[in-house]
Amino acid sequence: MVINSLRALWDEPRPAHPPARVWRDWALLGVMLGASVVEAVLRGDREGMPVAIAVSVVIGLTLLWRRTHPVAAITVAFGTLIAFDVARILVLEVTGLRSIAAALVLPYALFRWGSGREATTGLGLILVWLGVTHVADPTTPAEVVAGYGFFLFSAALGAALRFHAAGRLRAVEQAELRQRHDLARDLHDTIGHHVSGIVIQAQAGQALGAADPERGMAVLATIEAATSQALTEMRAIVGVLRDDDAPDLSPQPGIPDITRLARPTGTPRVHAQMAGTLDDVPSAVGIALYRIAQEAVTNVRRHATDATRVSIEVVGDAERVRLTVRDDGGPTASSPPPTSGLGLVGMRERTSLLGGSLDVGPDPGGGWLVEATLPKQMPTPSRARATRGTV
Repeated sequence: MVINSLRALWDEPRPAHPPARVWRDWALLGVMLGASVVEAVLRGDREGMPVAIAVSVVIGLTLLWRRTHPVAAITVAFGTLIAFDVARILVLEVTGLRSIAAALVLPYALFRWGSGREATTGLGLILVWLGVTHVADPTTPAEVVAGYGFFLFSAALGAALRFHAAGRLRAVEQAELRQRHDLARDLHDTIGHHVSGIVIQAQAGQALGAADPERGMAVLATIEAATSQALTEMRAIVGVLRDDDAPDLSPQPGIPDITRLARPTGTPRVHAQMAGTLDDVPSAVGIALYRIAQEAVTNVRRHATDATRVSIEVVGDAERVRLTVRDDGGPTASSPPPTSGLGLVGMRERTSLLGGSLDVGPDPGGGWLVEATLPKQMPTPSRARATRGTV
């Protein structure tokens, strides 16, 4: 468990879209450089002071790139501090300026905006510098503990805000998915109601058509009005479900579009891989595989806990295509079992109609596995009916 947690921390990607540089960053740089100049003027010792000022300038400049390039900022800033303190131990007799305390911002930015590997590496460099600087400036044990505590607290604060933001993002995504589920149910109920009425009117029209053509025509007019109303309500609800206002005129998705489900950043990360012969896959099979992969990834985001990685693999040979979706998470206590639900019913329906098979359950390597195998040759209607219910 501990090893998996450490591995997940090491593989944690950078958060997407770090904030751009703002006026507050320039203000912080100006305050730091101004404080450095004032302190240098007020201090009596002049030997080595240009070096101390240069170190403060370097620290200040790295603050401008602490979000977009956190590990580079850490490396430059604390690498400079280590070199300065080593020089102080060996040759220089000068104390660093107090303005370098602005370096406390860098551990926060590293753990807030850096990847897991960058945070681990950068923290190691910070700890090395803390050891060197306490040798350059001998201090009491309490001061040593306080120094480590300040920098570790800064890093912990960045990590806490990072995971709070990630949890908030996941909560927003789950709320959107629940809302879309409710809208889909409303769409089903609305259209079902109207279609049932249309069927009844059509049956009445057939009965009246021969005996009373005028009443039969009136029934057709009623059917037309009901159909128009159903289409209007369906477009209204589907319009809410769309992410934009433009109509979707693109063709149905297929196997090449599965790569669009990939998301190399964020949590969980999604990776897609294609292999084998996939050029001769029928469009119906390609659509089914895309929808199954889409539903599987959605289920991971909705129901899996601690999932950091989802892998999608599509492999084709001369006769069939196999889709495999794996994740490294586990089910939540409040979510339904991953082997039930409307999403799985849709997956099974698609695979059975196309003469394929579907397996869903725990992955021996950890997490959950969705595996669909579909033939490249489209089944006949009788064969499709025979395979339904056996998946």
